[in-house]
Formats: sequence, C-alpha cells, structure tokens
Amino acid sequence: MSFTFKQFHIDDQQCGMAVSTDGVLLGAWAELSQSNHILDIGAGSGLLSLMAAQRSPHHTSIIAVEIDNAAAKACQFNIQQSPWSETVQLFHGAIQDFQQLHSNNDDPLFDHIICNPPYFEQGTQAKNSARADARHTNTLSFAELQNVISKLLDPQGTASVILPRQSLDSFTQQLNAYGLFVAKQLDIISIEGKIANRSILAIQHTPTTTEPQTLTNPPVETEYHQMTIRDKQERYSETMIDLCRPFYLKL
Repeated sequence: MSFTFKQFHIDDQQCGMAVSTDGVLLGAWAELSQSNHILDIGAGSGLLSLMAAQRSPHHTSIIAVEIDNAAAKACQFNIQQSPWSETVQLFHGAIQDFQQLHSNNDDPLFDHIICNPPYFEQGTQAKNSARADARHTNTLSFAELQNVISKLLDPQGTASVILPRQSLDSFTQQLNAYGLFVAKQLDIISIEGKIANRSILAIQHTPTTTEPQTLTNPPVETEYHQMTIRDKQERYSETMIDLCRPFYLKL
C-alpha cells in the first residue's frame, strides 16, 4: 500500500511491517526538536526517518538502518522522493554491523535514536519471512537492541521505542544491565474505556553519581503519561489530533 502524508509519501508494498498507527505515534511523540544526529533502527519504509526530518532543524542528519533487501529499496525510494533526500541517509545492513563501523570511524554519537522494534520473542512466525523478521526478535533481540543503544546514544541523548504491553516487562527488565533507564513512559489506550495495549518509552543513560541518594539527590524515576487514541464514538481524541495534525492529511 501507499500512504500520503502532508509533506511526504510512503510506499510500503515491499516492507515486512506496513505503515501503522504505532509508527506514526512514535514519530510524532519522540522529542526531536533539539536533535542534531538521529538514528532510525529498523527503518522499514523510512516512515520514522521522514517524520523526524519533517520535525527537525534543517541542519539535522538522520541515518536510517534497514537489514531487509526489499524494505531497504522501498526506504531509499521514499527518501529520494521526499523533500529530505539530502538529510536522510540509508545504511543497508544489520544495526550490529553499523554500530561496529560507527565505533571504528569514531563518528559522533546520536542525540536521538528511534525504533519500532521486533517484539515477539516466541510463538508462530508469519509465513512471509520479511514480516517475520520485522515482528520477531530473531534478527534483533531486546538485549542486542539495548546494547546498541547504550553504545550509540549520546550521554545526554534519548532513545524512543514503542512496544506492546505484553513485551514491556521483558524489555525493561534488561535495561539496567546496559546502564539505561526509562525516563518517560506514554501508555496508549486504543479506545476510551479500554486498558492500555502499548507504550512508548523514552530511554536515557542512567545518571552516574557517587553521592548517596537523599531527598535532594533521589534515585532516577520514570515520568508516566497516558493518552487515548479514540473516544467511545471512535472519534480521534484531542491529544491524538494535536500529535498527528502535522502529518495526517485530514486533521
């Protein structure tokens, strides 16, 4: 399918993971305004990279990393057709390989990392191998993703990821091992009256201090937020409209 947003167009026919509300919410919510170097891990069609380009200052550089051949071709095409063909650069390969090359070249770290990661750790995989890779952690485990984030994220930077609620505990329990913590969490409710079924996490390096934890120097804590996509009449909420108005044609 193809999707036309206000400032760019996405063709995702060859991608394992199609354009989704999850991706749009992640790209709209991530705090990118002060970012000079942005990394999109598992870029797929390039949606997050192009949303980031639309929201960022003109001098921002964005690297989209995609391992799947067909998705990388679609991503490159979408970048070339967008107003930001000189802002977004595609790396076709595994994020682990990119991280190694990046470290060897002593390139600057990233102010912001965005990722809509594979999240199924077990269970039946999709028959389409590209879709299976996009949805299952066989090509990028949570531990591998967090290791990459810990090495590529600037000490003052933020990584934004979106996950279904059933994967949340498994993901967050490993963060401390990589010196990371959840600074903010946005719990997303699909329809008013339901429970949250996915969350966006803003991940940062855990502050290092030799001072004892006191009232004036408390341990790091997560800032929690919640939003609802639609009300009971299935109309978009004001929060959803405000977030997505810069992108959706009919808002």
